[in-house]
Amino acid sequence: MDLKHYLQTNRALVDTALQSLLPAVGTLPVRLHQAIHHSLMAGGKRLRPILVLACAEAVGGMREPLLPFACGLECLHTYSLIHDDLPAMDNDDLRRGRPTCHKQFDEATAILAGDALLTVAFELASRPIVGITAETILHVVRQLAIDAGFSGMVGGQMMDLLAENRQVDLEELRSIHRMKTGALIRFACESGARLGGGSGEQVEALKNYGAAIGLAFQITDDLLDVTGDSRIMGKATGKDHDNAKSTYPSVMGLPSARTLAEEQIQLALDHLKNFASSADPLRALARYIIERTH
Repeated sequence: MDLKHYLQTNRALVDTALQSLLPAVGTLPVRLHQAIHHSLMAGGKRLRPILVLACAEAVGGMREPLLPFACGLECLHTYSLIHDDLPAMDNDDLRRGRPTCHKQFDEATAILAGDALLTVAFELASRPIVGITAETILHVVRQLAIDAGFSGMVGGQMMDLLAENRQVDLEELRSIHRMKTGALIRFACESGARLGGGSGEQVEALKNYGAAIGLAFQITDDLLDVTGDSRIMGKATGKDHDNAKSTYPSVMGLPSARTLAEEQIQLALDHLKNFASSADPLRALARYIIERTH
């Protein structure tokens, strides 16, 4: 399949939906509106919403009814990036090739933009979906709260901060990133399969697929921080070293980290063995995870 075309088409679909779903200018303070759009419409990969849509299609579901839900997940992800970039956290100046939200505006505005995106994320995620029971939607939204909160992304970020300036072992590092990065990627796959009408076996397989590519994604991010080109990535490289963070290259070395990422991708592909050609986008996305340059 033509992955480049697939990603471009689905990114455009998500971007158009985001523009239509978010409040229009005049319905909220102009500065807040500008800050939200500065970060949300900066041209990200849209990996998480695309995974929602791809997993729904892999089990025979339709993309369009799930667009508000998928956009909610992208809003939540963008909130986390805005807050991660703040001086009290990662203190980054660039994100997606443009000034971070607090640099373009100010810290207070960035915090509120993140807060607004987090709350609108749950409004979008909880909207009714034709053909899906309210009970199923409630189950999925509850899981989103778990995977985004102290048992998932937020807890992982705290663990990551606490691990600075000390050496951690591989087991602790995997625990950090299973929560910080992996939880929402795993959730994107699980929720897409569930909302797409997948069987229990299909949901479990795609959840495991998401866990594997989530780890591979984080390892690749760590590798790119060492070997990537900041002009292509749209953000500074070498930040992990500057912040004395433990990463897969620092704990395992570059060759072993690459090998582990490749093993996770093979594991992800193994979880797709019982799916037909409708899962080909997921197969291509798995390979893209470790071949990307940004």
